[in-house]
Amino acid sequence: MIDYNELRYKLKDMRAEMVRAYESINPEKCRARIKELEEIQNGEGFWNDTENAKKVSKEISQLTSKVQKFEKMIARIDDMLDTVDIVELESDEAEDENLVAGIDELAEHVESLSLSTLLSGKYDGLNAILTLHAGAGGTEAQDWCSMLYRMYTRYVERTGWTYTELDYLAGDEAGIKSVTFRVEGDNAYGYLKAEKGVHRLVRISPFDANARRHTSFASLEVMPEIIDTSEIEIRPEDLKVDTYRSSGAGGQHVNKTESAIRITHIPTGIIVACQNERSQIQNREVAMQMLRSKLIEKREREREEEAAAISGQLKKIEWGSQIRSYVFCPYTMVKDHRTNYETGNVQAVMDGDLDGFINEYLKLSSIQK
Repeated sequence: MIDYNELRYKLKDMRAEMVRAYESINPEKCRARIKELEEIQNGEGFWNDTENAKKVSKEISQLTSKVQKFEKMIARIDDMLDTVDIVELESDEAEDENLVAGIDELAEHVESLSLSTLLSGKYDGLNAILTLHAGAGGTEAQDWCSMLYRMYTRYVERTGWTYTELDYLAGDEAGIKSVTFRVEGDNAYGYLKAEKGVHRLVRISPFDANARRHTSFASLEVMPEIIDTSEIEIRPEDLKVDTYRSSGAGGQHVNKTESAIRITHIPTGIIVACQNERSQIQNREVAMQMLRSKLIEKREREREEEAAAISGQLKKIEWGSQIRSYVFCPYTMVKDHRTNYETGNVQAVMDGDLDGFINEYLKLSSIQK
């Protein structure tokens, strides 16, 4: 028999946590900003400047969603408290089990929403641009790269976000050499920046006739999508622009005209490419957004490294380092080497269940700040 009072205490603690988190986002300030933006939106000639109109509309949507998420969660907790009273009166064992399961599920959502208040970085609220690269090892590494691509797209779908493939280079025999895709959603960059680095796979290779165990690597770059052209200056003379015909396995990855764009930023050596838009002009526009994002990410990374050096911090700079191992054989385990968070349910992780890893990283990052 369950203890209904214990469940009430648990729900009241969850509610108190949500109220604290809600207050931390300063809802009154958010509402005032929404009102200010709506007045701008209703002004004469607002839609004449399309780029600014999109920016203002997006900010209104993000602020409204931010406030409503907390209000809806507090309302859900209140509803669950009422449900406890109803179930206690009915004394139904099946309903007791459903109640406990519902409260456990609610607790997970509360924790996730509470952690979202840690996303206070300048770019955390933006969309993200992700690029996966297969490591050395040919087909084995390229197959691992395609597995990671599937994992992240599943995570995006589970989270209720959307993604758009921007550039794709197929593997020689199977898998993917590299793929770049944009993820659109609330705080997409804030969450996904936890995933940047090198991912390691250990398994019995399906491409090895002798069924030997192989170790493969793939790297993930994560950048905020910078649309504001004033954020960073890019001089035309610093760019080398090449056009080429899209290549790939077929279908959406093939373009019969030379509409694909590759841009090299000469001072830094950064290269970006886009081939999946309909025209060369659109591909160039997206490629320039990607370049701005890479330059911003590079600038922020250098600032972090400089701050770490000045403060004498001993923590390892995570950019480009091995962050996680996925072991399929001789046992099953996925372990994050930064937080030591691990799980034996490899299949769930490969199906996009990354919340545990990302949440632990956010907690660690908040402690280290």
